[in-house]
Amino acid sequence: MDWPTFFEPIKLSIQISLIASIVMLLLSSIIAWRMAKARFFGKSILDALFMLPLVLPPTVIGFLLLVALGRRSWPGKLYEALFGGPIIFTWESAVIAAVVVAFPLAYRTMKAGFEGIDPALENSARVYGASEWQVFRYITFPLAFRSVTTGYILGFARGLGEFGATLMIAGNIPGRTQTIPTAIYVAMDGGSMKLAWAWAGSMVLLSFIMLLAVNRITKE
Repeated sequence: MDWPTFFEPIKLSIQISLIASIVMLLLSSIIAWRMAKARFFGKSILDALFMLPLVLPPTVIGFLLLVALGRRSWPGKLYEALFGGPIIFTWESAVIAAVVVAFPLAYRTMKAGFEGIDPALENSARVYGASEWQVFRYITFPLAFRSVTTGYILGFARGLGEFGATLMIAGNIPGRTQTIPTAIYVAMDGGSMKLAWAWAGSMVLLSFIMLLAVNRITKE
């Protein structure tokens, strides 16, 4: 076993997933909270747009990200002007792909938690003079903590296992953008079954641990 080759994609996958999960947590918790409490025209349409990456094929997501972040797009031009190179085929693009595919799962889980809170509890706090931030901090978030935590773990696991969009937008560069799923694909294609089995086993183990954590949280 070539241990440096084995551990490199695992280390990179965890790093990318950790960064992506933090971004995903901030976005999904805030958006889920607002969507759960707000009432406005077109809410169902906006909700469907947030959930769309969950049902789209990864290749479609990868294609759309390539168009949105390519060198001809204004985000791509801005990134290249700031950092001196394109964002495509970098670890940052892998983070973006992980955030996009993981967001719907985390968003839906957290939104269900926020919707399950009795509005009377929040209104009682407002009657006693609590600001919206205080209501969220001391009432809403603690009551939805299990759903937020569950959504975070599920989103982390989804980002960790992302393959299609990551391959299209970040490529498969060893030591830079090669994650566990892309490494398994290359190992299988090259006949390196020992490495493929080792990476697949590590992926199964990591996913099992995260699902076990979700089950423990939901049963408490």
